[in-house]
Amino acid sequence: MRILNNEYQDTENRLYAYDFDYIMHKYMMKSFQPWVKSGKALEMGCYKGEFTRLLTQHYQDITVIEGSSDLIGEASEQLADTSAKIKFIHNTFETVEMNEKFDAVFLIHTLEHLDDSVSILRKINSWLTETGVLFLVVPNAYAASRQIAVKMGLIPTNNGVSPGEWEHGHRRTYSFDTLEQDANQAGLTIKNRGGIFFKAVANFQFDLMLKHNIINQQYLDGCYALGMQYPELCSSIYLVCGKGK
Repeated sequence: MRILNNEYQDTENRLYAYDFDYIMHKYMMKSFQPWVKSGKALEMGCYKGEFTRLLTQHYQDITVIEGSSDLIGEASEQLADTSAKIKFIHNTFETVEMNEKFDAVFLIHTLEHLDDSVSILRKINSWLTETGVLFLVVPNAYAASRQIAVKMGLIPTNNGVSPGEWEHGHRRTYSFDTLEQDANQAGLTIKNRGGIFFKAVANFQFDLMLKHNIINQQYLDGCYALGMQYPELCSSIYLVCGKGK
């Protein structure tokens, strides 16, 4: 049995979240901007509420489903100062039942954690309004940094799951073809696809370079812009999906 209060804990060799991850959140929202509209939003998995806070800049009615009771406690405390209405539901995606419909659903770096990803995407399809949109983001199996790691012998294959990733709840690693396959099998309508942030080094290396001022905001913006040209080499890949049949 999976213990979700344990999976987000840092390990000796790997952090669950890096400063780089929080930088990526802003670039994700920048990529989503053409499809972000007002209405009711659903966030599936909130970690400690950092991405939720970004959502409050666009939505005033937010529902959050989170399987870790500890993370709900941390996120609700962190977000106590926001004016948005935020409702937390402590449940797993597999067992939760939702009667509401949502104009936007955000599944950010979470699909790769699920044991049965397609069944959850089918649920999300049923939760979308007729004009609702799913923003689906996953780490990219073919990010430049990951391909380099394979050549270094740190991981066996691009789409493999490392022991550290497994400890943190990862069950698969996606590329565009497998991500689109899951969305299509779930009956969703794919409206757009793309990559977010060209990434040549690992997360911890980005953190070190930022700490020592080796790179700056101009460099980060350049990596984001380059990622639009080379989505297959980006840190993350995304789909914007509408309600299907």
